[in-house]
Amino acid sequence: MSSSNRPIYLDYNATTPVDPLVLEAMLPWFTEQFGNAASRTHLYGWEAADAVTKARKQVAKLIGAGEKEIVFTSGATESNNLALKGAFEASTNGKHIITIATEHKAVLDTCQHLEALGAEVTYLMPTADGLVSLEQVQAAMRPDTLLVSVMYANNEIGVIQPIADIGRLCRERGILFHTDATQAVGKIVMQVVFDHVDLLSLSAHKLYGPKGVGALYVRRGVKLTAQQDGGRHERGNRSGTLNVPGIVGLGKACQLAYVNMEEEHQRLAYLRDRLEKKILETLPNTYLNGNPTHRLPQTTNISFGQVDGEELLMSFNRIAVSSGSACTSASVEPSFVLKALGVPDELAYASVRFSLGRFTTEEDVEAAIQHVQKVVERLRAAVGHSM
Repeated sequence: MSSSNRPIYLDYNATTPVDPLVLEAMLPWFTEQFGNAASRTHLYGWEAADAVTKARKQVAKLIGAGEKEIVFTSGATESNNLALKGAFEASTNGKHIITIATEHKAVLDTCQHLEALGAEVTYLMPTADGLVSLEQVQAAMRPDTLLVSVMYANNEIGVIQPIADIGRLCRERGILFHTDATQAVGKIVMQVVFDHVDLLSLSAHKLYGPKGVGALYVRRGVKLTAQQDGGRHERGNRSGTLNVPGIVGLGKACQLAYVNMEEEHQRLAYLRDRLEKKILETLPNTYLNGNPTHRLPQTTNISFGQVDGEELLMSFNRIAVSSGSACTSASVEPSFVLKALGVPDELAYASVRFSLGRFTTEEDVEAAIQHVQKVVERLRAAVGHSM
């Protein structure tokens, strides 16, 4: 998905373009069918309410939930805040939370906020491949543990955690289990019932829907304290006029993902493996970060030795890639995820996340491989000449 004067887009984990079919589904809800879904006394409101109900079913089907368990939000960041803060405030006897040091900042910053309010948070350190074990989670549990929050798949390295096992343990102990599944929804098969998940966050713009809309799955019977008041929308969980065009877009994106997931999974895994293998084989002193097996099909994170990290990224002018999470890209510090895995600073600075997507072609991948090879070889040669 690139033209001659634009770089090849390989940063799908940061955001995805809106699928044309999603845009087509959304457009009428900006103009002809512009009603407020809470207006139940005329046709315009009824149409909007029906559209929201349809989208709620589409989201629920993708993750194996009931439609009444879906709460629409402005995105995964709000969903994470509602899940963690809402559970903490609704709890009467628990103040301890368990999470992972490599979570997205939307979870880590929320945990820090709760610590200031009296919560006690245990941050588990993953092994060198990015995984946490069931034994680590079990050892961290206490009588007052309220909630465990474990990211389904990491946004920087793509590692998929043992969600079903952790969820089963939490259910046995009567502890709430939340997962930030933003990167995983629509890319791999998931069923909240099988995974024993109580709360799950997702965002539309990671699966070819619009920005500014997402959802929180709240298992039936789980109580949360609302973080936004004013009308008791979404069964009292989240007040505010519903973003009908965005919600329609999210629903359509989920429907497309449900239909195309298996085929897309295989295609992207093939392209990712091609890109990764060629880079690692043809460029010495390059290293794969994260578990090579338990990971998303479209993501690879590679460290390039013997080059300056900032110069490396600045030299990649034919590809759009990332050095980590889009939410922390302004930081001059190396990726906190890679540092938690024990990657040395010089390699962490020179690490690149390549994330492929629906509109990535074989030609894109071949061109990216050649560009990466040329850039890295040129930078290393320049370092060699200066010594």
